[in-house]
Amino acid sequence: MRIAMLAPISWRTPPRHYGPWELVTSLLTEALVRRGLDVTLFATRDSLTAGKLAGPCPAPYSEDPGIDAKAWEMLHVAHVFERAGEFDLIHNQADFVPLAFSRLVQKPLVTTIHGFSSERILPVFKAYQDHVHYVAISTADRHPDLRYAATIHHGIRLEDFPFDAAGGEDLLFFGRIHPDKGAAEAIAAARLAGRRLLMAGIVQDQGYYDEQVAPALEGRSVVYRGPLGGVARTSALGAARALLHLVNFGEPFGLSVVEALACGTPVIASNRGSMPELIEHGVTGFLVDSVEAAVEAIGRIGDIDRAACRASVAARFTVERMADRYLDLYRSLLG
Repeated sequence: MRIAMLAPISWRTPPRHYGPWELVTSLLTEALVRRGLDVTLFATRDSLTAGKLAGPCPAPYSEDPGIDAKAWEMLHVAHVFERAGEFDLIHNQADFVPLAFSRLVQKPLVTTIHGFSSERILPVFKAYQDHVHYVAISTADRHPDLRYAATIHHGIRLEDFPFDAAGGEDLLFFGRIHPDKGAAEAIAAARLAGRRLLMAGIVQDQGYYDEQVAPALEGRSVVYRGPLGGVARTSALGAARALLHLVNFGEPFGLSVVEALACGTPVIASNRGSMPELIEHGVTGFLVDSVEAAVEAIGRIGDIDRAACRASVAARFTVERMADRYLDLYRSLLG
């Protein structure tokens, strides 16, 4: 089976620190290569893969200001479809632009929808749903106006996330510094609970950071460590008493939630979006509807068995399980 895997070009595949779409694309690509599939990863030219690497874009546009996002995205997507005859199937992980090319080739196109940035992009997905096979990353993120071929949760390499049976005393916020991700709510909950909060992630909204986060850093109760990757990332996830994921939107999935659970760290999350699919209330964490409820959950976090958190990921959210589900879909489409 010859697969063209189309990654986004906002970040390197796999990302150096932030880049959830690129991370999932890399995890799936490498898992398919390990299974013996002939996979060509179309990504930025500084990307890393055990498969074949292709693509015209020299660097990620979110890291190199000399890369124009629109211009290079067009070149990147066109390059894949110009080579469509070399593959049995194209798997698009790069949002809606590739859909416009789908009727120009005879190969099946699988598109993993990593969420909807706006309802305004929905007409593109609707226009091609009779021709493209959509995959939702959670049941919660399935749009009622679209048809889907499957729902496939993301998976991670469990061995990349060491289990920490004890954890630590500090709480953790791990995500984009943006109103959607609930940084201000995490700060408020930690303060009311009387615990120190470590924060990690890229600043996506500078004004929000300046207004909601920076003032909290003046004392010792909140520490911002910037974007973390590698060992620093897994150490932070494992050493936390709990991950605070008090998001203000219907999050399509939430990789940091699964990564924290894999390390044994319980998660206190807003009861919305995909969170009820990832967290078993009272077993691997708590689903809450307010900052006050989050504070109460922090007081009960000792009731959670950290081994149960890791076991839930081993059973449901491994890269092997994800790859098996995608392989089943590929085979069904190719007959």
